[in-house]
Amino acid sequence: MPEAAPSLADLIDMQIRANGPMSIASYMGLCLTHPRHGYYKQADPLGTDGDFITAPEISQMFGELIGFFCVNLWQQMGEPRSFTLLELGPGRGTLMQDALRVAVRAEGFGDALHLQLYETSEQLKAQQAIRLSQYNPYWATEIDAVSDDPLIVVANEFFDALPVRQFVKSAAGWHERLVGLDDDKRCFGLSPTPIPESAMPEGVRGATPGDVYEVSLAATDVMQRLSKAIGRLGGAILAIDYGYARTRTGETLQAVRRHGFADPLEAPGEADLSAHVDFGALATVATGARLTVQPLATQGDFLRRLGIIERADTLSSANPGQAASIGAALGRLTGPDQMGELFKALCAASPGLAPPGFAP
Repeated sequence: MPEAAPSLADLIDMQIRANGPMSIASYMGLCLTHPRHGYYKQADPLGTDGDFITAPEISQMFGELIGFFCVNLWQQMGEPRSFTLLELGPGRGTLMQDALRVAVRAEGFGDALHLQLYETSEQLKAQQAIRLSQYNPYWATEIDAVSDDPLIVVANEFFDALPVRQFVKSAAGWHERLVGLDDDKRCFGLSPTPIPESAMPEGVRGATPGDVYEVSLAATDVMQRLSKAIGRLGGAILAIDYGYARTRTGETLQAVRRHGFADPLEAPGEADLSAHVDFGALATVATGARLTVQPLATQGDFLRRLGIIERADTLSSANPGQAASIGAALGRLTGPDQMGELFKALCAASPGLAPPGFAP
């Protein structure tokens, strides 16, 4: 009888035994995107039967307002006859389905649209193909593999899933936190090699021993590539995620499984791993590419400025029997004790554009 193929946990443990402890970024990358066993290569993680629910799955209002956002920008850009709308990590395609249902009502928008999706999950790609077939989407293998048309990028809960590295402050300096083995059990440990304070960003200098600094080189790379493309072609990138405004210390790496928190080391590939987004670092990259970065907005403020309260009233009037559920969705998306404050909206755009939803 043939031996069973090794699990992702087995593969990670074997790699650690052969090469020594690995960075948290390497561990996250294997857990989420391993070609065979990665979390995003498995079953659909979204919805009540999955591990988590995102804003587009909570209410159609979220995607509809993103559609208005895109139309407004397209109009400000002079209504180009051809442009690319790129969504990063489109999930089931729900956000873009709701967005385009609204956006194509603007004369000329649908004819000018080239819809591009960046997705690693074959199962989610299949759902996106069904929901978005009328818009003839195509799937990019590289994040910045876009045409020479103006570019609008939408990234909802994308940057939080990109791998992070962690560094822990000690009296002797900073040490990278690694994933290793202790009696064949996966555990966190520290690299013995200290990193001097001068090598760390200003936002974390002067931290006290025990403080943790997280950095996502992958997020910086994505923002750099997209900002460069937008700087050349014109357009904007909208990123909505949970995170913080300025680079700082704080440990945010988490695993979520079946709508509850889990041990990130326990079952590689079977739980969603994420970390809060350093919006300050993303803004710095975009500014360096000569894009104009809007003041960071909370998701609640962003959606309210786009008209979510008015949209909820309209939907409730048209569907009185669903008024309670519409109100609950509104509260969940904008409430300060729910998604409204924790989630932020960042927009970096070509100079001269005034993206809606942000404070002047």
